[in-house]
Amino acid sequence: MHIDLTGRTALVTGSTQGIGYAIARGLAAAGATVAINGRSEGSVDRAVAALTTDLAAELGPDRAPDLIGVAADLADEHEAAGLVDTLPAVDILINNLGIFEAVPALQISDEQWRRYFDVNVLSAVRLIRAYLPGMTERGWGRVQNVASDSAVVIPAEMIHYGTTKTALLAVSRGFAKEAAGTGVTVNSVIAGPTHTGGVEDFVRSLVGDEAPWDEAQRTFMREHRPQSLLQRLIEPEEIANLVVYLASPFASATTGGAVRVDGGYVDAILP
Repeated sequence: MHIDLTGRTALVTGSTQGIGYAIARGLAAAGATVAINGRSEGSVDRAVAALTTDLAAELGPDRAPDLIGVAADLADEHEAAGLVDTLPAVDILINNLGIFEAVPALQISDEQWRRYFDVNVLSAVRLIRAYLPGMTERGWGRVQNVASDSAVVIPAEMIHYGTTKTALLAVSRGFAKEAAGTGVTVNSVIAGPTHTGGVEDFVRSLVGDEAPWDEAQRTFMREHRPQSLLQRLIEPEEIANLVVYLASPFASATTGGAVRVDGGYVDAILP
C-alpha cells in the first residue's frame, strides 16, 4: 500500500517529540506539508531541524520535507486563535497534544482538573471548530484525536487524565456526526502504553530508578499494565503508522470510530 499525501497540509499538535513527532514524520514522508507545533519557538525550531535531518536519507536529495513551524500554547484560546491566523486552512488535523501525571485520586485539585481539560480536550475542540468548516466546504478532510487506552481503562493513578481521554472519544464521535456526508472523516486513535521520554519518566516514578531500562519496562508492564497482549511498550512509529493510514484516501469509510493501536491492552472486542 503506497500512501501519497502530496498536496495535503497537516497540522500535528504537540509534535516536537514523542508520538506527535513520529506522526509528523510519517505524514511528511508520505508527501504532506506538515505544521509542527509546540509551546516555544525553540522547541519547534529544534524539531523542524531534527525532522529535516531525520528524513533526508529516506527522501533522498531531490525531495526535502515540507515543514512549517508554528509555536503556540493551544490550551490558551488566544494563542490557538493566533495559530489559526498563521495557518488558516489544513486538510489533516491531528490533535495529539496531551499531558499526564500520576496523582492520587483524592489529591487532584480543581485547578488540575481544569488544566487537564484545557490541554487535553478544549485544545482539540477549538481547532476542530476552526478547521472543520473549511474541510467540509472543500469536500475532503481528516480529523484525528489521539486518545488512550486510559479512556477505556481508567488508571487509578491518574483518573483526571483518563477522564479527559474518555471525553475525546465523545468529541470525535460528535464531530463525526457534524461532518456526516461531507467527505470529511473524524476519528479517535486509542494509543496503548507507548515508549516516549515522558513515559520513561512515568515508569521510573512507579518502579524506581535503580533497574536498567529493559528490566524497569518489563516490571511496569507486569505490575501496572498486565492486560497488554503485546507485553511491551509500543514504539511511537507504530502509532504513527495507523494515523498516517487514517489520514489517507484508503481510510475514506472509517469515521466516527475509536480505532485501537493499543497492543491488545483494552480487554474488549469493541472499544
